[in-house]
Amino acid sequence: MDLNLNAAPAGAIIKDITEAEFMAEVVDGSNEVPVIVDFWAPWCGPCKQLGPALEKVVTAAKGAVKMVKVNVDEAQMIAGQMRIQSIPTVYAFYKGQPVDGFQGALPESELKAFVERVVQAAGGDASGGLDDALAAADEMLEQGAAVDAAEIYAAVLGEDPVNARAYAGMVRCEIAAGDLAQAEAVLNGAPVEISKSKELEAAHAQLELAKQAANAGPVAELQAAVEADPADHQARFDLAQALHAQGDAEGAVAQLLELFRRDREWNDGAAKAQLFTIFEALKPNDPVVLNGRRKLSSMIFA
Repeated sequence: MDLNLNAAPAGAIIKDITEAEFMAEVVDGSNEVPVIVDFWAPWCGPCKQLGPALEKVVTAAKGAVKMVKVNVDEAQMIAGQMRIQSIPTVYAFYKGQPVDGFQGALPESELKAFVERVVQAAGGDASGGLDDALAAADEMLEQGAAVDAAEIYAAVLGEDPVNARAYAGMVRCEIAAGDLAQAEAVLNGAPVEISKSKELEAAHAQLELAKQAANAGPVAELQAAVEADPADHQARFDLAQALHAQGDAEGAVAQLLELFRRDREWNDGAAKAQLFTIFEALKPNDPVVLNGRRKLSSMIFA
């Protein structure tokens, strides 16, 4: 795929759109080139900080991505459909689907990393050919070959010492190996410029869940305790942790949503915090995340 659109004028790369234009400009428009959507409002201070910085990074990509700006005050239906809870919120679309995103104003280094990820998701090469190696390492890790994956991640870091995806991969390899202390050491040793990246935030959430899994109780006993007393919030919370430890993220989310419905303030909002940890650990477009966020939002704003 040829994403080199150097001849494209700036106006074709960055534009403000209306709600009526969203389908054509974003959903259909992202079939060939990724489209970054900046959800903002004129009264939002952080939006005024993020907008120009993001436009600068998008412009520097020379057409590998496009960007549209959506005023949520004038596009409330789209904002509702996208579950926009705070602004600024940014989503990247490719082939009509969201592939990445973030909330809040970020420093320029993280914006550059975000745009690079979006370009890579569309088959571009914004990392000097390292993307294929990272994809191979990710696949190895998913198949259980953590040692081999770690060697590739380490090699990538040798070429690009601030590659957030490779650092996160190293953390996940240590988690897979059961060495949670080393995973935490790797995480804490990440360069400061990528310490708040989405990849490392996800790795941090995965580490926290792995720590919980080490102390998770038996599912059957906890299930029985919840059935015997549905108001036993601690048992329900422990059941959610145990279910996640067994790989049932959907079941864990369901229990936490029920706990939130019953008492959202229990244990200083522990159910909501745990939900966000699980969401952060999963991919943004995972159905468990999308459905869980939708149900949580409906409870919060009911």
